[in-house]
Amino acid sequence: MTEPRQRSAEDRCPGVFTPHPAADGALARIRLPGGVLTAAQLQTLAEVSAEHGDGYLELTARANIQLRGISDLEPVADALTAAGLLSDDGVGGVDVGGREKIRNIVVSPLTGRIGGHADASPIADALDAELRRADGLDGLSGRFLFGVDDGRGDVVRRRPDVCAVLRHPAQDGVADIVVDGEVAGSVDATAAVAPALLDVARAMAALTAPRRWRIRDLDAAARVSVIDTARRRLGPPGLQTWTNAATPEPIVGWFGQDDGRVLLGAVVELGRLPSRLAEFLAAVGAPITITTDREILLCDLTESIAETVVRVLAPMGLIFDAASPWVRVTSCAGAPGCANAHAPVRTDLVNRVAVGEPVTDREHWVGCERRCGSPTEPHLRVEAGPDGYHTRRVHENR
Repeated sequence: MTEPRQRSAEDRCPGVFTPHPAADGALARIRLPGGVLTAAQLQTLAEVSAEHGDGYLELTARANIQLRGISDLEPVADALTAAGLLSDDGVGGVDVGGREKIRNIVVSPLTGRIGGHADASPIADALDAELRRADGLDGLSGRFLFGVDDGRGDVVRRRPDVCAVLRHPAQDGVADIVVDGEVAGSVDATAAVAPALLDVARAMAALTAPRRWRIRDLDAAARVSVIDTARRRLGPPGLQTWTNAATPEPIVGWFGQDDGRVLLGAVVELGRLPSRLAEFLAAVGAPITITTDREILLCDLTESIAETVVRVLAPMGLIFDAASPWVRVTSCAGAPGCANAHAPVRTDLVNRVAVGEPVTDREHWVGCERRCGSPTEPHLRVEAGPDGYHTRRVHENR
């Protein structure tokens, strides 16, 4: 186990009611539990970004969306609340219950459509509903991460703070509860999953550790205390067949769903979806899922519609080729949008790709030591400093 990390500042994770004052204007992060969006919600985001932001939707490493350069927060908050994208306790531009920023739920993106032991979406929906109203969560950091893994191991391998891993139907019980990578026990009913995850969150929120954002930040005694709180209410763990799960392949291209329909996976340059392209995506009228690898999944399509989507949207910048370097390279905002950045990393990364040198490893380019947006999996970090770029192989992003 790695040593606990002492954060250097209070948690300033941005939301909509508490945006970050970036150099290019206010930055707001919209939580998408499970990365799920309706076509109407995507249309709203596109309109808000075009009218009040910089005209892009930024995809994040937690399957959320960021809006940059916001000029007027109030109409943005009103539109997003009306679209069902925010908790309904935001009143007068204030997140009264403090619930907007803790709705961080990562879910297996293909769940219910391709593979997996069971559909994890209903559990994620139940957890999100509880997060909007449950007590005992005051003080929980906006960095605390919930996971719901449908049994294939794609979410738990990213080490959320607490994760439910669904068991195979042939096993006893419903799910294992994994706390910061350690199996704490199991639950034997679907309705018990969300409460078990919330028990861990409450135990974390109860600690007086304002600069300990995540369970991995705790010292050994505090970490054991949180895990033991969970164990006391759980049954024995399962067979842990998910521990040997392979690293997932990119979800980019054409995929057949279990029900015979088609799922299209795509990426966009720099993980920035132009609002105009977002409007065209919304016009398809299909469910959308954003993944933690900044992929855009367009789901439940007929073959004819999928063919039309590829023919129309590929020339507009939607990348359906899994061999594209943009599947494996990402970056933070860099200069001039971020005042802390030492370099215009987006421009430099575009130039790096344009040169045509092969991208053989996952790369993330950052403008300063804060390393915003870094992937959780191993990658090559290209970090700008006062004296230029430096590269380092990162095995665990903390």
